[in-house]
Order: sequence, then structure tokens, then C-alpha cells
Amino acid sequence: MKILKLASAVVFAAVLSSGAQAQSIDKPECIAPAKPGGGFDLTCRVAQSGLKDQISEPIQVTFMPGGIGAVAISLFNTTRTDDPNAIVAFSSGSLLNMATGKYGEWTEKDVRFVATAGADFGAVVVRADSEFKTLDDLMKFAEGNVSELVVGAGGSVGSQDWMKAALLLKSRDLDPKKMRYVAFDGGGESIAGLLGGSIQVYMGDVGEMVPHIDAGTMRILAVMSPERLDAPFADIPTTKELGYDAEWTILRGFYMGKNVSDEAYNAWVSAFKAAYATPEFAAIQKEKGLLPLNLAGDELNASVLERVENMRGIAREAGLIE
Repeated sequence: MKILKLASAVVFAAVLSSGAQAQSIDKPECIAPAKPGGGFDLTCRVAQSGLKDQISEPIQVTFMPGGIGAVAISLFNTTRTDDPNAIVAFSSGSLLNMATGKYGEWTEKDVRFVATAGADFGAVVVRADSEFKTLDDLMKFAEGNVSELVVGAGGSVGSQDWMKAALLLKSRDLDPKKMRYVAFDGGGESIAGLLGGSIQVYMGDVGEMVPHIDAGTMRILAVMSPERLDAPFADIPTTKELGYDAEWTILRGFYMGKNVSDEAYNAWVSAFKAAYATPEFAAIQKEKGLLPLNLAGDELNASVLERVENMRGIAREAGLIE
């Protein structure tokens, strides 16, 4: 994939100068802003395993549940704003919360984005026996019957899964508020709802679909990645190539407090850049179901700021914020 090869090439040049800086990190800690077992836990485990050869001390994982990241971002904007040893896990869901004001006064400009752990991508999923054989079939139905289209996902209206469906409908000038949206408590319940027939379409993530595709129970109509993915998804078209302006990259990564020193920030950035160039890090990403979208430092920060502003625009158009 060109996008992934480009990201790897960008970070490779920094590898030779990274080792000395990485060693300056003392008592490294990764904050997972949720209970154990979820996506934030997974994100911290990528750092814990993936940086073991770049940082002299093992990374401690600390769980800090509350407000899907609200407690953590508040802490790192008050008492730990300049902590040089801690990184906090974030996801695209965290960025959406920043865009829609769900973190109160704290926004994307109140932290320093360090590096990604990897990425996943949105997927338009139906049952294997669905009447919708292609994405065009689905969208033709939506154009004539948007209020009858039943879409489900693991999140409420305004969540990132809802946003995936909203983007797809808006690409054809359809009002996402008119679709029938069913909010489930997580991907497992959403998949059960799809298989049980209570929804027609599941706006899921590519990484979670492999066992269901192998079992022959589901079909992905399109992936919401910028370019086609590698196997086992190489034969699945992207929404973009099918003519729909609806992409959704699910970032997983880390931020630090906004007042952290450049020295501490750059030490973490260098550690990640060095890790990205190793086959061990790629193996960890694959094991965790992530794709190697590797961005760090200023490049990541610029990308995140652009993403959040785009999310804010979509949310405003959908009437979720003023």
C-alpha cells in the first residue's frame, strides 16, 4: 500500500539518530484511559511491547477510566501537564470527542500528539445473504428509502461509527439524521444484531472482520481506506474508488501534556521512529489487528489537527454542534 510505504519511508531516516534520545526516558508510563481489555489497553500494549528495545526501562500500563478519555485529558492539563515520562493512549473516538466538545474546555490544541500505534479502517458490512451485493446496491436503496435504511454500530448518534454512516450518506447528499440508526453496546452486539437481522448494515472496522469473513457469515461491501488494503482485504474495493467521498481512518496513538519539554517529547518520538523500522514492531501491530500506519512528531500532529477540524465540520453540518 502506497500510503503505508510512504509512512514507513518518512520515519526511516530518523532511525540512526534516535537511540541516544530514547535512553533519556525514565520510569516510562502509558495511560490507558479506560478499564482493562479495550482498545486503549491494546494501544498501550503496542507501546509496551514495541518499544522494549528502544527504552531502557519497561513501560508501565496504568488504567484511568472516566468519560472515554475525559478524566485523563483533564489530568494532563492540570497536575501532569509537563510529565516527561508518560504518554496517553488516544483513538479516533478521542479526536471526535475533542471535536464535539465532549472533553469540556480541553481540545486537540491542549496536548502534544506523539506517535501512532497503528491504524484500522472503517468497513461497510452486510450479512453474506444480504440483498445488497455491492455498495452501489446499498446506496441506490438509500437514495430512495433513506428513512427505511437500518444501520447499526457500537456507539450512539455522533459516535465515530455513526460518523462513518453519515459520511457515506452525505457523499450522495442524503440527510444522515433520516436513517434508522441502532446504537449497540460495542462491536460484538452490533455483529449479533446484523446476523440476527435487526439491522441491514453494520458500520464496523476492518480489523474485526477477518473471522466472520472466513466463516462466510458476512461480506464487506467496501473499506473506507484511502487505498486498497493488503490481503486478506485486497479484493475489496474502497469507497473512494467506487465514487463515494467517504473515508474513515481509525487512528490509535499517544499524546503527552502540552507543556512537556521538547527534549522529553522528542525522546518519545525518536523511540517510536526507531521501532517503526523494525520487523518486530510490524509483527506486534499484526498480532494486535492493526495496520502499519506509522506517523510521529510534527507529521502526526499536523495530521491530527486536520482530522479534528474535518470532524468538527461534519458534526456541525449534521447538527450535533453549533
